[in-house]
Amino acid sequence: MKRDAIREFFRRLAEANPSPTTELEYGSPFQLLVAVVLSAQATDKSVNLATRELFAVAPTPEAMLSLGEENVTERLRSIGLYRNKAKNVVALSRLLLERHGGDVPRSREALEALPGVGRKTASVVLNIVFGEAVMAVDTHIFRVANRTGLAPGKDVLAVEQALMRRVPKEYLHNAHHWLILHGRYVCTARKPRCKDCLVRDLCEFRDKTV
Repeated sequence: MKRDAIREFFRRLAEANPSPTTELEYGSPFQLLVAVVLSAQATDKSVNLATRELFAVAPTPEAMLSLGEENVTERLRSIGLYRNKAKNVVALSRLLLERHGGDVPRSREALEALPGVGRKTASVVLNIVFGEAVMAVDTHIFRVANRTGLAPGKDVLAVEQALMRRVPKEYLHNAHHWLILHGRYVCTARKPRCKDCLVRDLCEFRDKTV
C-alpha cells in the first residue's frame, strides 16, 4: 500500500473512532497489566468477566500477593491457561513490590522481565499507561497488516517494525487500537466483512467478500 493510501486509511479510521481504547476493563496501571497478561489466548470479554471478581478482592499487587496463587487460580478458571496465568499474576505482583515499590515500571526492559509479560503486553502498557507511540501486534493486527497490504511481514516483529515505519506520526499513538478493532469486528479471519469496510477501496486484498 502506498503512503498516500496509508494516510487515508488511518484518516478514515480516526474519523470514525476519534478516541479508540482497549476493551479490557481496568482501574489502575497494575490492573491493566494483569488484564493484558490474562488476555493471551483469551477474549477480552472472558477476561473482563474474570477480572471483575478478581479485582474486587485484589485490586493491588499487595492484595494479589496476599490472595495467593490458589485463590487467584479459582477466580481465573473461566479463561484459557488459567493455572499458569494465575502463577504469573502472583509472581509479577511479588516482583512489582520487590523491585518497583508496587508501581508498574515505565521501561520495556523492566516490563518484559516480569513473569508472563512479553513484547506485546509491554507495548500495550507503554502505550495506554505511559502514552508511548508503540505498536502492540496481536493476531488481529498481523492479519490486517498482511491482508490489506498495509505492512506485510512474515512474523509479528517484522509487521511491528513495518508499521512503525509506515504509519503517519500523527496516527501512530492510536494505530494499534484502530487495527485491533478493525480486525476484531470488520476484517475478521474467516469471513471478512468487506461490504461494511471503511477502507475497502484502499485495501489490496484480492478475495474481497461481497
